[in-house]
Amino acid sequence: MSEAPILLACGTQEPFDRLVRAVDRWAGASGAAVFGQLGRLGPKSYRPAHFPFATHLPACEFEARFDAAPIVIAHAGMGSIIGALSRAKPIVVMPRRAALGEHRNDHQLATVARFRSRAGIFVAEDETELEDAIARALAAGQTGEGLGAWAEDRLLDALRAFIWEGRTPP
Repeated sequence: MSEAPILLACGTQEPFDRLVRAVDRWAGASGAAVFGQLGRLGPKSYRPAHFPFATHLPACEFEARFDAAPIVIAHAGMGSIIGALSRAKPIVVMPRRAALGEHRNDHQLATVARFRSRAGIFVAEDETELEDAIARALAAGQTGEGLGAWAEDRLLDALRAFIWEGRTPP
């Protein structure tokens, strides 16, 4: 039985051609198995040549593919990041950029800045960094050094202080 494919999750709203094109190029060169949920595509949207895709999947199928994938590659949307965190699954994220017409604003740049140092989250600022981020995520998944299943100590300490002592964090 072969390993489940890597999941590419682009969200359900706008196309993310830059990410899809880069993953398609990588999949073609590496021979890696990938499946993509690409979201709403326009008539001129890029469609991959080296892996199968759907625009939308039923929630149960998306969840099953997410669970089975060795890693997830995604836009820097919080749904994808929270999904990976809750499953202790390595995730590669690349932010959409408003200047390129990929989103209304650049909040995904702030998201990757915040999560960049979190174990198991591998940031590719753009397509030139994607291949390296994928390699690091795959290595982390194979060695079990992906995400921790628990919250960071800093958050746990702040919650303990609030609950037991009524102190609020600075």
